[in-house]
Amino acid sequence: MAKDFKDKTPPHDDELEQATLGSLLSDYDAVKTAIQMHIYAEDFYSRANMRIFEAIKSLDSIGKRPDIQTVVQELKQMGKLDEAGGASYVSSLTTVIPSSANIDYYIQMVKNYSLKRSLLKVASNIGVSAYDESVDSREMLEEIQRSIFKLSDDRQIFSERKIRDILWQAINKIEHAMQAKGAISGISSGFDELDQMTSGFQPDEFIVIGARPSVGKTALALNMASHIAINQKKPLAFFSLEMSDIALVQRLISSEASVDAQNIRRGFLSSNEHQKIIKIMSIIDEAPFHIVDMPNMKLLDLRAQARKMRAQQEVEIIFIDYLGLIGHENNSLPRYEQISEISRSLKSLARELHIPIVVLCQLTREAQKEAPTLAHLRDSGSIEQDADLVLFLNREFKKSKDASDQTPANIYPTDLIIAKQRNGPIGKIELQLAAKYAKFAPLDKKSQEKKENAS
Repeated sequence: MAKDFKDKTPPHDDELEQATLGSLLSDYDAVKTAIQMHIYAEDFYSRANMRIFEAIKSLDSIGKRPDIQTVVQELKQMGKLDEAGGASYVSSLTTVIPSSANIDYYIQMVKNYSLKRSLLKVASNIGVSAYDESVDSREMLEEIQRSIFKLSDDRQIFSERKIRDILWQAINKIEHAMQAKGAISGISSGFDELDQMTSGFQPDEFIVIGARPSVGKTALALNMASHIAINQKKPLAFFSLEMSDIALVQRLISSEASVDAQNIRRGFLSSNEHQKIIKIMSIIDEAPFHIVDMPNMKLLDLRAQARKMRAQQEVEIIFIDYLGLIGHENNSLPRYEQISEISRSLKSLARELHIPIVVLCQLTREAQKEAPTLAHLRDSGSIEQDADLVLFLNREFKKSKDASDQTPANIYPTDLIIAKQRNGPIGKIELQLAAKYAKFAPLDKKSQEKKENAS
């Protein structure tokens, strides 16, 4: 199969390239369209056409209108007139265009052929890497997926932009916020006080939820995820590395239907509870909630699956339960170095996919003795550095005469601490956990005051 393509000319269309350049030389509005559509010199197959486009773009960048005379002079100054086919070739370009009104079509087709050539280049690199025994197949797969994802994003990635281009985007965002009058700009967590402090979970953010075991990390994440998928109808992915997908869904049913999780597991359901479950199942069934159940998941597998779900399912946020269970390909590294690399990689993935990634994380034992701080993040200090938003769950079990009443049927006051927020305030939010439903809600302060006064 490879030999069949070896001697073929890469995909291109000379007439389309000439029509594109002819339009740019005869109609200045077409130049503006080309800039807006992000066409680059490398998108042209012909070296002559490539050089002519470089001259056109150079003239436009200094405010000069490109035409036959100015482009020829620019090419002379660049020392590339001969490489561009000479003045006669430049002049001939304005005679080959049916209409510059079709510039959008010309550019799109030129970019289409350019993308095909890029794909062939990726395919060629795959072939070379596949025969290289020093390249690990999983690392190779990661690089291929990264290359394909970058191409599918239409290569609209800028290493340098003028501040005035960014300024208008920033102003538009400010004006949009003014019109919204305090509305949440990101994805709502379902907890109003948290949303007001964070403006919701924002694209590109790496978000960490930390707590000691059995305090409610998974419950909180699941509460947030169900609100996003069920109430907001936003597609999401929940990577469950600890619990099976069935156990996770049972917990989701318990939380949404307000039915005791113990009764669900043991099958001791009243007629009313059974009806509540049937009702909530029809609602959950329609939610764009995708669960990835893969124990012992490696970092490369996770990144590959995340890219796939972003592209195919259009997920708008990803939850990962939890960081300490993500495997690393290089087991010879100390665990803190593995966690550091995993943390950096997930932060990079959030920016690459342009969505929030929420990762659960265990805290060190010292967090049991005092209110958790960033220093209690387990295994690596890089988590603290990489995270845009760090939330801690903290619950103190008071050893008093009512300690024996601390059963799963009770309501547990729990602090949600915003320990770090790159673009906002830090602080504490008071929640309560209905343990038998694994469901968090804002603290009922009146009930709590009555209980404290009675004791």
